[in-house]
Amino acid sequence: MERPIGLGGLPTCFFDSKFMAIFSLLFGAGTVLIWQRSSRAGRKSTWLHYRRMFWLLLFGLAHAHLLWFGDILFLYSVCGMTVYWLWGLSPRWLIPLGLSFIAVASGISLLIGFSVPYWDEPQLTEMTGSWSPTSNQVEENLAIYRGSWLEQFSHRSENALFMETFLLIIWGFWRAGGLMLIGMGFFKLAIFNAEKSNRFYITGAMLGLLVGLALIITGIEELETASWIFEYSFFFGTQFNYWGSLFICFAYVCIVMLFCRNGWLKWLQKSLAAVGQMALTNYLLQTIVCRTLFYGHGFGCYGYLSRSQLIGIVLVFWIVQMIGSPLWLKKFRFGPFEWLWRSLSYWRFQPIFTS
Repeated sequence: MERPIGLGGLPTCFFDSKFMAIFSLLFGAGTVLIWQRSSRAGRKSTWLHYRRMFWLLLFGLAHAHLLWFGDILFLYSVCGMTVYWLWGLSPRWLIPLGLSFIAVASGISLLIGFSVPYWDEPQLTEMTGSWSPTSNQVEENLAIYRGSWLEQFSHRSENALFMETFLLIIWGFWRAGGLMLIGMGFFKLAIFNAEKSNRFYITGAMLGLLVGLALIITGIEELETASWIFEYSFFFGTQFNYWGSLFICFAYVCIVMLFCRNGWLKWLQKSLAAVGQMALTNYLLQTIVCRTLFYGHGFGCYGYLSRSQLIGIVLVFWIVQMIGSPLWLKKFRFGPFEWLWRSLSYWRFQPIFTS
């Protein structure tokens, strides 16, 4: 008798990789939107775009090496600089090309997986340890993050550099870049404008959830059957969620567009829109707060809290941002980091107060 998917599988089904996918789609759509607005205003959109990406790249480097190696800004800036030249293609080219990009990372992962039997023992042991660390490795990790900022620096920069080079080449660029291309196509098809019919969005949401969940749940069951061993799980077992997350992502987009199109829960729409307008500030603020809460140079809670307590912190932070973002935008045009990014991109101070 097969074991049913428990609560532990819920994050994989509904959260893991889904929201990064949505943000990547929106980043691509935003590229086309900014080009259109710049062209109407008579500005040189290409130079503006590359100035924006240049400063985003610097923000990403500072964020990764000084605060948290899991930064995404560097990746987005590199992808944004590269796929920009393809924005003029029609959706019938952008969407298949985006899917082809995404497939490249999947193919690389599978090829590496097939090569595992030919690895030497030290290499296999090292990689297996990163997938299933020993108690000594766990203690070493706890000691690092319970230490001072300076004690963490080499560990943080080493991991950041790995993500900015090797991981970007074999995974990040293809995944994020491909989704940006698809986002450009969706924008041109008016999917993000809530201009499609209710039938379109309802059908998209239902099919996305059905296909996505079927793939992801199958993947979880296969991982359980394989006992989560590194040789299968790291390269082959992740493919179900890798592709399934795209369908769930599309379902979420359709659900949000249904709410916008029909005017449901307008107060929630306004709150989420404000959070989105301050996406860079909210993203960096999460790092600053979590570093203060968890790491040794702050309150040192790293490794001491249960999963339920961590989920509680996430929910509290979401609520604070959903309340705080609209309040901030009542007095200011931008979040503080958005204002800085915009001012640097235009190379002049931007007006920040609403009146």
